[in-house]
Amino acid sequence: MRIVRYRKDGRQRYGIVEGANVYAASGNPFTGLKKGRLAGRLERLTLLPPVKPTKIAALGRNYLEHAKEMGSDLPPEPLVFLKAPTAVIGPGEEIVIPTGAGRIDYEGELVAVIGKRCRNVPEEQAFDVILGYTCGNDVTAREQQSKDGQWARAKSYDSFAPIGPVIVTGLRPEGRRLMTRLNGRIVQEAPTDRMMFKVSRQVAHISRFMTLFPGDLIFTGTPSGIGPMRPGDVVEVEIEGIGLLRNICVAEPAR
Repeated sequence: MRIVRYRKDGRQRYGIVEGANVYAASGNPFTGLKKGRLAGRLERLTLLPPVKPTKIAALGRNYLEHAKEMGSDLPPEPLVFLKAPTAVIGPGEEIVIPTGAGRIDYEGELVAVIGKRCRNVPEEQAFDVILGYTCGNDVTAREQQSKDGQWARAKSYDSFAPIGPVIVTGLRPEGRRLMTRLNGRIVQEAPTDRMMFKVSRQVAHISRFMTLFPGDLIFTGTPSGIGPMRPGDVVEVEIEGIGLLRNICVAEPAR
């Protein structure tokens, strides 16, 4: 199933995507969706972030080549940090480049969407608690990341967690081709098989020390090829079998 969240006639609701069409759905993705009337063509609807997470967990240095380009070794266990839920934006929304924050990088990623409240999930049961997957961009203030040591500020500016456009259920995360484009040029490309710590290990590790709720997100790490974005740039994250997330960068308004 392909699930979206959209706004139409002043209302927000979930929809089921079939081909190029979206059908209004009653219920929610976590307890069940029931297909209703045609809402419209996918490209004509205003899409929202597909979920509203209570928390965003993310992995650092989970691809060998990315660890190398950062001048680091692979971590001995999943390296987890948090992004603020207020960083979430949807497809087509603007990534705001903060004034004075220095270099702002794109990081295209596969994002796992949690479907059930869970804690201490065994690795072999991890896929039972995942609703599905979407595309994400772990936008990062690179100089602040280095300066601060811990990454909360660098990762959590408003608009620094674009996700979407859809959640795809019933999908295995392995072997998915991930690409990031900057102004139409491919800057990142790798299969998700190159992750050091697979999605199941990530869910088991993270749920060992925090309760995960329906709609929470796990950004699973970015491959090599990270680089800066500037106002006016268009960044696209495309993952095979899921879709394409597109956002434009804008300068922060003068205060």
